Amino acid sequence: MRTPGIPLEIERKYLIRMPDPGFLSSLPGCVVSRIEQTYLPDPAPGVTERIRLRRFPDRVEYTHTVKLRLSDTTAREEEETLSEDAYRALLSRRDPSLQTLSKTRYAFPIGGQVYEVDVYPFWEKTAVLETELSDAALRAPIPPFLSVIRELTGERAYSNRNLARRIPPEPDLK
Repeated sequence: MRTPGIPLEIERKYLIRMPDPGFLSSLPGCVVSRIEQTYLPDPAPGVTERIRLRRFPDRVEYTHTVKLRLSDTTAREEEETLSEDAYRALLSRRDPSLQTLSKTRYAFPIGGQVYEVDVYPFWEKTAVLETELSDAALRAPIPPFLSVIRELTGERAYSNRNLARRIPPEPDLK
């Protein structure tokens, strides 16, 4: 369970077959955004720091996030909204060993649960599904229009930070 006052992110992550982006964006309540995520040098072991530019159809948001991984499903996450100037100042501190990670996010609610499908420009057949949960022991039902290849929760190769370092090859989907 979540501890009051401690900002926790509890999520499960799945590799899925590429869904139809037009279908996803037509879902009731779907919010589509384009994300550019840049990592800063790690401030401490097990801690990641990033900045994010997120473009919505009607606005642009800048955020700074510091995450401390607690388990495969749970991280302590502190996030703050930035001005464009503050974002640009932090951008100058980017980790030169990592690429800026770009993706299109489709976030949609179903049955009280919010699902996020991240579509990356380097994969044609696969995408990543994430669901945030209130408890690490829970699992959200997968929407029937999404086809899970496998769960990625805890697979560090598929963390966004590691995708900024090295992109795993797409699985052979037959």
